[in-house]
Amino acid sequence: MSLAYTTEKQFAISAVQRACLVTSSVFNKLVKNETLVKGDKSPVTVGDYSAQAVISSMLHRAFPDDPIVGEEDASDLRGENGASLRHRIVELANEALTAELGIGDIAEWGIGPGSEQSTEELLDAIDRGNYEGGRSGRMWTIDPIDGTKGFLRGEQYAVCLALIVDAQVQVGVLGCPNLPLDWSKPDGEKGCLFVAVRGQGAQQMKLSGADPTPLKMPPYSPSTFTFLESVEALHSSHSTTSRISAILGLTKPPIRMDSQAKYGCLARGDGGAYMRMPTGVGYKEKIWDHATGSLLVTESGGAITDSRGQALDFGLGRTLGENYGVIATVKDAHSILLSAVQEVVKQEKEEAAKAKA
Repeated sequence: MSLAYTTEKQFAISAVQRACLVTSSVFNKLVKNETLVKGDKSPVTVGDYSAQAVISSMLHRAFPDDPIVGEEDASDLRGENGASLRHRIVELANEALTAELGIGDIAEWGIGPGSEQSTEELLDAIDRGNYEGGRSGRMWTIDPIDGTKGFLRGEQYAVCLALIVDAQVQVGVLGCPNLPLDWSKPDGEKGCLFVAVRGQGAQQMKLSGADPTPLKMPPYSPSTFTFLESVEALHSSHSTTSRISAILGLTKPPIRMDSQAKYGCLARGDGGAYMRMPTGVGYKEKIWDHATGSLLVTESGGAITDSRGQALDFGLGRTLGENYGVIATVKDAHSILLSAVQEVVKQEKEEAAKAKA
């Protein structure tokens, strides 16, 4: 019996691998070898556009009828002011598209030697990411570089691609070029692909696609339980996490890293839970920030909801709408963690009300 989404899975692995080639090339050429002014995000901009161009260009060949929800559009690249940036993006995207075919690659996806795309074709590919999403049908969502500050620091970032069908994530692939294959060996081999298909489990493999290993979260144990959270306190409230840890009696410090790499680490058991508690009023999570990671969690034996216990809703458009925060952990810990989260949220609301009074 053939498994569902076999071609989509094979395609997503290939597309993310090539996008990771782009991002690694951008880092080596534009971050390591150039003096950046503090706060200069231009390498991230080049990497974002180039990686989205590669994935979208391949998608147009492989699944021409599938719309794309992407982070970038090419409007700033088309004018005279974008000429220098445009040239770099076209060069880097074509470098990845024309790389030799590897295991699982199919030339009809517009890859391999001789597959150069014109400037206009690549700009059009970037612009295909303008789909607004919705409740029905197929769509792909791309986050070309998730974790921009981690990328610039040479630390953790991720290339994320997911297929959503009728508001459910069906296929997700996460490329983490800087992540050690074994977290306990930080100086060991780096470069991980995390792959999940609904109902078929999750696996980790090397960035080359070699050595696939099934993923299964370990059971809940308070003595070893650790939170995975963002490096940036602006992205998720560290103080809220500290309070939740105190309620649960946890003693291990949190593991902090950028990007959806946290989801991959959670799926393979490096930490006990990933929490993202919003710090800004009215902030809405983007679907591309959680689509791949959410499937990795559920397919490796976990559960994921918002802080109210509601399922994440990928059918509302480009954001998760009224979903507030994200809580992902192994199934047998979810209700315990959710209860602690809600207790702390209540405390913080009461304290804020007193401070205003």
